[in-house]
Amino acid sequence: MTINWNEIETKWRNRWIESKDFETNPNDKPKKFITVAYPYPNSPQHIGHGRTYTLADVHARFYRMKGYNVLFPMGFHYTGTPVLGMARRIQAGEKEILDGLRNIYHVPEEDIKTFVEPIKIADYFHEEIKSGMIEMGYSIDWRREFTTIVPGYQRFIEWQITTLKEKGRIIQGSHPVGWCPDDQNPVSQHDTMGDVEPKIDDKNFLIKFKFGDFIFPVTTLRPETIFGITNLWANPNVTYKKVAVDNEKWIVSEECAKKISFFEKQVTVEGEIDGSEIIGKYATNHDGREIPILPADFVEPSMGTGLVMSVPAHAPKDYQALMDLKAKGHELASKIEPIPIIATEGYGTIPAKEICEKLGVSDQTDQKLEEATKELYLKEFTDGKLNEKCDKFNNEKVQFGRDKIRAWLQENNHLEKFPVLENAPVHCRCGAECVVKILNNQWFLNYGDEEWKELARTCLDEMNILPNNIKTEFKEVIDWLHERACARQQGLGTKLPWDKDWIVESLSDSVIYMAYYTLSRFVNDGTVQPENLTKEFFDYVLLDKGDMSLAASTSKLSEEVINTMKKEFTYFYPVDSRHSGRDLVQNHLSFFVLNHVAIFDKKLWPKEIVVNGSVMMDGAKMSKSMGNIIPLRAAIRDHGADPIRLAIISSAELLQDADFNMESVTGIQNKLESLLEECSRLKNEPISELQAEDKWILSKAQNLISQVTEAVEKMRLREGLHDILFSFESDLSWYNKRIQAKERKDVSGILYKINSFRVAMLSPFAPHIAEEMWEKLGQTGLASKSQWPEYSKENVYATSIQSEELLKSTINDIANILKVTKITPQKIVIYVNSDEFKKTVYRKILEIMVGGQNNMGVVMKELIADPKTTDAKKMPEYIQKVIKDLHSESEEIKQMKLESAEFDEKKFLSAELSSIGKKEFGVEIQVYSEADDDIYDPKGKARHARPFKPAILIE
Repeated sequence: MTINWNEIETKWRNRWIESKDFETNPNDKPKKFITVAYPYPNSPQHIGHGRTYTLADVHARFYRMKGYNVLFPMGFHYTGTPVLGMARRIQAGEKEILDGLRNIYHVPEEDIKTFVEPIKIADYFHEEIKSGMIEMGYSIDWRREFTTIVPGYQRFIEWQITTLKEKGRIIQGSHPVGWCPDDQNPVSQHDTMGDVEPKIDDKNFLIKFKFGDFIFPVTTLRPETIFGITNLWANPNVTYKKVAVDNEKWIVSEECAKKISFFEKQVTVEGEIDGSEIIGKYATNHDGREIPILPADFVEPSMGTGLVMSVPAHAPKDYQALMDLKAKGHELASKIEPIPIIATEGYGTIPAKEICEKLGVSDQTDQKLEEATKELYLKEFTDGKLNEKCDKFNNEKVQFGRDKIRAWLQENNHLEKFPVLENAPVHCRCGAECVVKILNNQWFLNYGDEEWKELARTCLDEMNILPNNIKTEFKEVIDWLHERACARQQGLGTKLPWDKDWIVESLSDSVIYMAYYTLSRFVNDGTVQPENLTKEFFDYVLLDKGDMSLAASTSKLSEEVINTMKKEFTYFYPVDSRHSGRDLVQNHLSFFVLNHVAIFDKKLWPKEIVVNGSVMMDGAKMSKSMGNIIPLRAAIRDHGADPIRLAIISSAELLQDADFNMESVTGIQNKLESLLEECSRLKNEPISELQAEDKWILSKAQNLISQVTEAVEKMRLREGLHDILFSFESDLSWYNKRIQAKERKDVSGILYKINSFRVAMLSPFAPHIAEEMWEKLGQTGLASKSQWPEYSKENVYATSIQSEELLKSTINDIANILKVTKITPQKIVIYVNSDEFKKTVYRKILEIMVGGQNNMGVVMKELIADPKTTDAKKMPEYIQKVIKDLHSESEEIKQMKLESAEFDEKKFLSAELSSIGKKEFGVEIQVYSEADDDIYDPKGKARHARPFKPAILIE
């Protein structure tokens, strides 16, 4: 059966829209509030974007079928500067961006012409993304849709930012930020090419050396090593600048001069000096020591100040560079010896020398120096102690002494901060390379506040984070977060209420917007106007602060409307599950937690965060340069939404990067077509008396329900989907083999029942085709509104599972023997165990192994200790084989055997082997118990029979 995917998907989308299935209001049901990061509309979504939204939609649909009242809303994030940068690049006729719009996203030329206006870009892609979401079948309540620049949302953000300021969470001061020198704005992940969050290392310091009338500033992460400096490095091939910096004169590289101009310093270039002129001269240390300046080509002018201090006793790179110079006979270098200042257990006097020799470092270009540096720096920081050369800091542990020495140098004007971009180069979307800027009198969210961090840690400890192993990443982010600019002077967004020259930046107005979803429909349908949304209104509705009369008088809304909105918020909040990509852990998701704990009572803190990896295309990262970006709507048109959804889900578990490929899409299409065809054939016929194989397949269907339910609850969606579509097929294949062998025609009702379960569970994953299958099965209503199948232990026939597994393994054993011996069988004889002592020993071993033990010695010890099985010591070979038999079985089967009654193996196999044995092997199969008087056993095989492991004779 070939499916017209677009036709079927359009049919069912229209049905959902007509019946308003996903429009959610408070009711008597328990609720689930599922949200996903709202998109920034500066391009259409591609398949990679589809992953996060598809996972969230599966989650929402699953809970809806579980009987919850699910709110799954969507908004659009217009805030920030990306569309401003795009508009400028389009206006400038930049080829790369225009080629992308025309050739990858196929934007009509008449629309591109309007893109010189930033808002036109956002509006166009807003509609593109929304259309793609609808076509993907996302079960969104579109009544609640908003953008972050509509007046109602802006009133909400004004309230949020004012509340944070009142609570002391927003401060004014001077702090380093990532900065676009062209846009003259702070930048964050949303503002940069490749969505890179600028990471600022504010543990980088600048130490000042005197050089005549000039200052020689050198950057370091280890200010404590100033006591061990033997020389400075300068690049003889670089022309350095003589620069007036405030009241001092510095010598630095040209690149450094540009950097420090963003540090709120008065910087004037007054001249230049060649690096070769500096070499061989001396600078003066903080303690008056004369420090020689040596040549080094490895000194990059773009790194730090373009000058480097050398501590060869404790820096492997410095040690090796000094040794290399000595080897060349450099006169000044030959007089220099390392000065050890840190004693570390496990290392001798000159640790850098030891580690270079241990790793076999050959020269200063050896890649092993990176490993040596990393290892030694960490060891000295955690275990090292400063020695007597460090003056009053003698015997201080490095990890504590570092800050003390930094403060001491700073007090004496020998040191100042020199923050750098840790992950440079980072480029703004306008194309400019970003820098670090010290902003004065800027407004910052005080994320460095330890009390605030502790609240966030408490929230993270108490919330469910999937997968759980990413919780440590959240904790690490909370630990290193510091003050963050919350406003900028350009871009789209909400003006800072107390300073209208500033606009709230994009990672500050997107942290508690989930609360606005509960109110936005009232603004959208005209029940309230934006001007009604006063601070007192929000305080009362969202924080239960103040009183109704104050909220009503300031908002000019009736008490009835305010009560309705308050009930809506109280019913849906808190957020039950927040979905986003892993790249947002370092900012948005952590800010989401921090802002909730700052503003809301504990009962309204978020309950769960679900984090997923990214999407690769045929093993490669998606990028325009690779030509492997596939817009989501194009993929839907070409292949169908459901095959795309399933290909995304099936390619990886939650945190893994999914590897999407078209081959998997084709395979999934074929699988869904096959299942639809089967559903079209099945009839809901009465189920007659159940035979052995019926009880088995119905039991396996119950197990399937249990497994898939658990997988979806834990967001192991790949596993759940695989169970529905593929793993269960092997069970159905065996069942079909059994009924064909018996030539049964009365199983349609059973297969109908089982496939109804499967289709219902498939519905959250592939909602359109599941509705079509549901209709073909003759089911009433919609699959998406049906009840999720419930696991019923009463409908699990434990004995049937055991007996059918026995039959399968017996058939497989016969087939394997025939394959190895290449015999054409004339006679097949099966011998089942009838030895009661063997059975007793078997059950005892089963008890021990279900308890988690499978060591032969331990098992034997327990058998001997039990009076009923003491004689088992005489049969070690039997025990060893039973352990091996049970070890190969699943825990589920072992537990089932333990809990259920024994059954007559001979009776079962005699009844069931005849039909399938004849069909499989072409001969009748005889079954004997080893105690039978009329047994045919010419080769003495019967004595080898074990419970659930018959002996086999083939002639």
